[in-house]
Amino acid sequence: MKKTLREILIKKRDSIDKKEKELREKSIRKRLFSLKYFKEAETILFYASFRSEVETIKCMEHALRMGKRIALPVIDRPHKRLRLYEIKDTSELEPNNIGIPEPVPARSRGIKLEEVDLIIIPGIGFDPSGNRLGYGAGYYDRLLAYKKKNPVGIRGHIPSVALAFEEQIVERIPAESHDIKVDIIITDTRTIFCRDFRS
Repeated sequence: MKKTLREILIKKRDSIDKKEKELREKSIRKRLFSLKYFKEAETILFYASFRSEVETIKCMEHALRMGKRIALPVIDRPHKRLRLYEIKDTSELEPNNIGIPEPVPARSRGIKLEEVDLIIIPGIGFDPSGNRLGYGAGYYDRLLAYKKKNPVGIRGHIPSVALAFEEQIVERIPAESHDIKVDIIITDTRTIFCRDFRS
């Protein structure tokens, strides 16, 4: 069921017209930048957008101009985890072996999740309860599970925010016991504070 849903939602996301996509991303950025958790955060963990995902480079550049610390994940496949690295400029990102932009560890500064105040997370689909459909590797589920077991950051909790187009929101995402929910979903038309999250 998840595989079929992934295919459907990726197809919907891919079908958004380029010019329309840019306008809708502008609306998403506006909502993100007005979010109090974004304003309060000193250190933000971003993802580097890939293919038809909501574009994040402009978000990172805006945050850097505001004087915020920016971190991005690097996939550590042997240990099946994400390692986090701080960047000072988006030019420090280089495509990995599948084309996803990442910091170059040898030239970047390692950062711990405990230093992060806000997590911006990718995904293929979401439901209003915060359930997330990822790409199937489980990297972000493990990261969010660690966050849940080790509450740190703003007010003892690191809020997680998903950026998505309305086409990626469905009534229900099939969830398993190891799946971790996101706290907030920002789309081009609304900001969803998920059921288990207290804003």
